[in-house]
Amino acid sequence: MTAEISPKDLKARLDAGETIAVIDVREDWEVARGMIDGATHIVMNDIPDSLDQIPKDQPVVFVCKSGRRSEQVTDWVAAQGYPNVLNMSGGVMRWTQEVDPSFPGRY
Repeated sequence: MTAEISPKDLKARLDAGETIAVIDVREDWEVARGMIDGATHIVMNDIPDSLDQIPKDQPVVFVCKSGRRSEQVTDWVAAQGYPNVLNMSGGVMRWTQEVDPSFPGRY
């Protein structure tokens, strides 16, 4: 089962100063509309070749539009031995509803 975090909980942890790697796995054209502040962009299909960019020593939250692609990535990365990976449930669509209605990447 995929470990998840809600957009509100992610925002609260980031605001509290917790070190969390947020990785946006959407396509280039999607992130061109906007990303969560501080996030890193790695397209979903590039994840297998980009594991060296994903930290093992801190929580990692994967994000996409709706949470489906990032759920697949979260499960795959966890299977590669990453101990603290989470999927942001609902993706940036839920982020815009619950955290930041002015988010530039709103769908």
